[in-house]
Amino acid sequence: MRRYGAVVALVTVIAGLAAEGCGRTETAGSSAASSRSPAERPAARPTGRLAQNTGKRNTGNPSGGPGRAIAHARHDVSRKEAAERDLDAAVGPTASADGGHVSVAVDDLTTGVQASYGGRREYVTASIVKADILATLLYLGQRRGDTTLNADDREQAATMMEDSDNDAASDLWWQAGSAAGVDAANKAFGLRETRGGSGQYWGLTTTTTDDQLRLLRELLTTRSVLSASARDYARGLMSSVEPGQRWGVPAAADAGTGVAVKNGWLPDPSLWVINSIGEITHDGHRMLIAVLSDDNESEDGGISVVQRVAGEAADAVTGDT
Repeated sequence: MRRYGAVVALVTVIAGLAAEGCGRTETAGSSAASSRSPAERPAARPTGRLAQNTGKRNTGNPSGGPGRAIAHARHDVSRKEAAERDLDAAVGPTASADGGHVSVAVDDLTTGVQASYGGRREYVTASIVKADILATLLYLGQRRGDTTLNADDREQAATMMEDSDNDAASDLWWQAGSAAGVDAANKAFGLRETRGGSGQYWGLTTTTTDDQLRLLRELLTTRSVLSASARDYARGLMSSVEPGQRWGVPAAADAGTGVAVKNGWLPDPSLWVINSIGEITHDGHRMLIAVLSDDNESEDGGISVVQRVAGEAADAVTGDT
């Protein structure tokens, strides 16, 4: 769980930054903050057929009937258990060296294998909550019968997602209903461990890597309450982030493949929160990855940890270890 003393200290720091107008460090929601990211980081390396009806009684043929379903279920469980073991072995040493302040969750959309390391540990979101704000706005519009955001909201959404602009995020946070609106949408999305930040402090929303995978599925896959057009729109924004913000999860992507990403970074109050969520292709597998970290001694050090963990996790889940 987050230390509430650290959160109080962070709010104090944010207020000080806003008063001083120093504005080049991303804050938890202050409109005085810069929208710019760190310099661009180099990328590290990133069914069976139904049985035919022959008119004969099924006597246990594995090609059909409940026996096959049970076998598939056992196979899925064994694959998940194996992936969890491989992920623990791959990420555990890095996480231990980092003091346990990093978690990761992976959904291999190609094979259906899912695994997480520290998947329910709570972290402050920083700017990855902007993806949640976008999802909430799309969901609310869909409930009203709107097929798209209006022109002004689309302009702000693009600035919020592609440039990580904080002023745009603050405006859209209020339009989404602030914490109450985002929390209500998250309930519809199936997020269980995410709570919106108080008042204007959207960046102090708390979440887990398991919940961030659920959010990514809503934004980027058919396992979603959002319409196809809404998901296409979200993917377009997450695929068009400025070059300086294509660090984190994209470091594990195959060379020459597209990525969809949203990153977050925040001093808390002097140590860094560094988060990255997105979709990549790794060893030919399409996968969703969420990496969250805190108590990093520096921004660059946190980015390095997140990228290393993303690569280790992707290798583990695809069996490339």
